[in-house]
Amino acid sequence: MCLLSGLSAAPLLGASALQCVPYARIVSGVEIRGDALTWWDQAAAQYQRGHEPKKGAVLAFRPVGPMTLGHVAVVSRVLDDRRVLIRHANWSAPGAIEEDVLAIDVSDAGDWSQVRVWHSPTAQMGARTNPTFGFIYPAKAKLHEFTPDPALGSSVRFARVDRDQWDDVRLPAGVTPSRSTPTYTRGQPAPPKMAQAKATARKAAPKLETDPFIVEYADSTPSQRTLSAIIADVKRETRLN
Repeated sequence: MCLLSGLSAAPLLGASALQCVPYARIVSGVEIRGDALTWWDQAAAQYQRGHEPKKGAVLAFRPVGPMTLGHVAVVSRVLDDRRVLIRHANWSAPGAIEEDVLAIDVSDAGDWSQVRVWHSPTAQMGARTNPTFGFIYPAKAKLHEFTPDPALGSSVRFARVDRDQWDDVRLPAGVTPSRSTPTYTRGQPAPPKMAQAKATARKAAPKLETDPFIVEYADSTPSQRTLSAIIADVKRETRLN
């Protein structure tokens, strides 16, 4: 799966990159301004908050590592109690818009306090575990389309992923669902719904395994690595091998 194909951009030479805050505000309809790390506290007086994922809710990330101002993303679909799809900006690359990509709850308590997020440039789950505040629920859950606007900063849109493609992606090793498997009559677990038919009709599901060679680049800040630096690294690896 190549998420780098079909890019659409709103270039603006010398402009700053699109930030997560204006993108999340427009897509979710949650009218909060200011740095992402302030959204959780600001929401207390305006919106309901919680730790259960819901469509249209804003997931507020705590500051961690180089992400000093926090982050906000919008839930576009709830797959189950441990997996959601999100729409957000300025995560995998400066100004990058990623839509309907996977986020997984990896917290021990199953309360979405620790998450891993899909990293589009490498087409795998990001290596970093990210602490969060929780979910901010808009008054009316509705996803709004985002139209790139140079006034909000330069942006590039990664090709949108087919939302059904994530259905068969499993949780990482060591992470278990928070709720028990639903049971039907006579106490038998629900059978898979047309699992065999889906397997032949769908494309291969995105992999969750982490490629050790890519880990050091996952969730990094691409703007810190220039093209010349990357070329130099490639030449260095060639000489070593």
